[in-house]
Amino acid sequence: MGDRQFLAHGLMNRNWRLETAAGTYALKEITDVPLPKVRRNLAVLAELARARIPVPAPLPADGGDLVVEVGDHGYCVLPWVDGEHVQGTDLPLDEARDLGVLMARLHEGLRQHGPGPVPEQAPAAKARSVAEADTAADDLLGRLPADPETDFDKAATEALHHRRGLLARYAGAGPEGEVPAGPHGWTHGDFQYRNLLRQDGRVVAVLDWDRLGVRPYGEEVARTAQVQFGVGGVFDLDRIAAFCAGYRSVIDLSEGELADAVKRLWWKRLTDFWQLEFYLDRQDPAFGEMFLTDEALLNWWTGRADEVQAACAAR
Repeated sequence: MGDRQFLAHGLMNRNWRLETAAGTYALKEITDVPLPKVRRNLAVLAELARARIPVPAPLPADGGDLVVEVGDHGYCVLPWVDGEHVQGTDLPLDEARDLGVLMARLHEGLRQHGPGPVPEQAPAAKARSVAEADTAADDLLGRLPADPETDFDKAATEALHHRRGLLARYAGAGPEGEVPAGPHGWTHGDFQYRNLLRQDGRVVAVLDWDRLGVRPYGEEVARTAQVQFGVGGVFDLDRIAAFCAGYRSVIDLSEGELADAVKRLWWKRLTDFWQLEFYLDRQDPAFGEMFLTDEALLNWWTGRADEVQAACAAR
C-alpha cells in the first residue's frame, strides 16, 4: 500500500485517495445506501464507460464483487480521475449547453444499459401537502431555541415563519395530479457540480451513482438546473436557458413537459425542509448553510416563476 489521503469534502459518504504501485484510486466507504443497491448501480458504470460516457468503471475484488464488506461497512474502489468541481455559474454559456447535451446522452445510455426494465408509468411525484408542510415547519420551530441567540438560529426561525406565510399564500398553486408529464427512465439522481469532474472545458467523470433510479427526465433537468445555476439566492437564467437548450437538442422534452417539471420542483422545495432537518439531526453546519441558501433561492424563484419557466423552455 502506498500513500492514503482522506477527502473531507463529501457530504454523505467517506472517501480516500489511494496511491499504489498499480496506480491511483478512489476508495469510497458507503454509509447511506443499502449495499445491494450499490452493487446494482456500480454494475451499470462499466457498460456506460464502454458507451463512451465519462464515468469511472469500478474495480472488482477477487471473485468479481464490486463492493467489499469489512465488518459492518461496505467499500468500493474506482480509478482516480483528475479534474475540478466547477460551479454552474462559472461555466461559459457553451459549456452550460454542453452539460445539457451530456445529461441527455447519459439518459440515452441508461435506456440501453440501465439496471432493469422501466415501469410503464412514471413514478408518482412525492411532495408534502400544504397542511403537512405547515405542521413540519411548526415542529422545526419547536426544535429551535424559543429565544434564538446565534445568527443561524435567528435566520432559521425567521425563514420558517416566512415559509409558513408562503404556504398560506400559494396553497392552491400546486401542480395538477400526482403523475408528472413527459418521458421517464433511469436517471443519475444527483447530476450536479459536486459530482462532476471537469478538465479543459469538458466533463471527464460523472461521479456518485448512489441515487440512480427511475424518474421523469424533466425532473432531473429541472433539479440540475436549480443546483447548478441557482447560486447566491438567484437563478442564472442565461445559463439555465443554454443548459436546457442543450438537453432538448438531444431529447425533445416539450415546453409543457418542462413547465410541469419545473413547477413540481418548485412545489417540492416550497413544502420541504430536508436540509434543516439534517442540520438538526446531525448538527452538521453544512446542511444549515444549505437551508438558508436554498431558502433565499426559493423566495427569488417564487417571485419570478414566469422568468424561470421561460428560461427552461429555451431551444
